[in-house]
Amino acid sequence: MTEILFYITGVLLLIIFYLVYKALRLLYISKKRPLTSVKSNDVNAYLMLAFLLLFLGGFWGYSFYVSDEGLAEAASEHGDRVDKLFWIATTVILIPFTLLHILLFWAAFRFRHKKDRSAKYYPYNFKLEISWTVITAGTLIALIAMGIILWSDVKSPPPKEAEVVEILGAQYVWFIRYPGTDGKLGKTDYRLIDDKNSFGMNLNDPAATDDFTPPRIHIPKGQPVLFLIRSRDVIHSVFAPHFRLKMDAVPGMTTQFWFIPKYTTEEMRSKTGNPDFNYEIACAEICGRGHFAMKMIIVVEEPEDYREWYQQQRSWVSQHPAYLSNHGNQNKYK
Repeated sequence: MTEILFYITGVLLLIIFYLVYKALRLLYISKKRPLTSVKSNDVNAYLMLAFLLLFLGGFWGYSFYVSDEGLAEAASEHGDRVDKLFWIATTVILIPFTLLHILLFWAAFRFRHKKDRSAKYYPYNFKLEISWTVITAGTLIALIAMGIILWSDVKSPPPKEAEVVEILGAQYVWFIRYPGTDGKLGKTDYRLIDDKNSFGMNLNDPAATDDFTPPRIHIPKGQPVLFLIRSRDVIHSVFAPHFRLKMDAVPGMTTQFWFIPKYTTEEMRSKTGNPDFNYEIACAEICGRGHFAMKMIIVVEEPEDYREWYQQQRSWVSQHPAYLSNHGNQNKYK
C-alpha cells in the first residue's frame, strides 16, 4: 500500500509541475513577454560546453584509470584474434562516438539563440547522405565479415590429435572425465546416474572401463584441446575468460569448443605477478542458488608434465571396485 501511495504522489507532483509550467507560459504570452531570453540561452549553451568537457573527460579518464582492471592477456591462440577484433570494433565505434559528441555539443554552444541571428535551414544534401550511408554500411559489413570468419575458424572441426576432456555441469558442480589409454570415452546413460556414477557411465562398454574422473582439469600447453560439454539438469555455461572461451552446457545434447593454450599456469602466474593465479571455469548461466560457487580449476602444463600426470591417473572403475557387484549387470542400458 505504501508503494502505491508513493507512486500516486509522484504522478500528482508531475501533474502539478506541468500545470504550473502551463500557467507561467500563458502568463508570459498574455503580457507579450518572450518565452526565452538571450541570457538563459547563453547559460544553457555554456552548460552544454561544460557537460561536453566533463563527460568526455570523465569517460576517457575513467577508461584509462581502470585499464589495468580488464582481462589479462589471452591465453589461447584464437584468443589473440578475438581480442584484436574486439579492439578494432571498439576503435571504430569510439572515433565517431567522440567526434559526433564534440560536434553535437559544440553546435549547441556555437549556434545558440541571439537576437540578431536567424535560423538557417539545410534541408538535404544527397552527396552527404549517400557518403555517410555507404561508409557506415561498408564499415559494418567489414566488421561482420571479420566476425563470421573468426567464428567459423573457432567452430571448425577439431584436429584429430586433440586432447579430449568431457565437462558435465550439474547444480552446482562441474564433473570431469577423460578417456583412458584407448583414447575413447565410454558410453553413458542418464538412467545410470547415481551418487557415485556422476556421468552415468555404462561399464558394459569396454571404452568406459579405463575412463578417469580427476578433481581438476589438466591440459597441455601448445596442443589442441577439445571440451565436450554436457549438462544433467539445467542450462549451465562453461566460461573460461583467459582462454576467451564460452559455451553453454545444454541438457540432452553435447556442445563442444576446442582451443590451443599458449601459457602454462606457472607462466601466467609470472605474467600477472600473482603466485596464487589459477585458470578456472565459471558458470556463466544463472542456474540456481549455488550458481556463484560453481567453478573448476584448469591446470595448463608443459606437454611432458601433462603426459606424466595423465599416466598416473587411475580409472574410475579401479577406484570403485565394488560398484559393479553392487549394481549388477548394465546390459539393459546398452
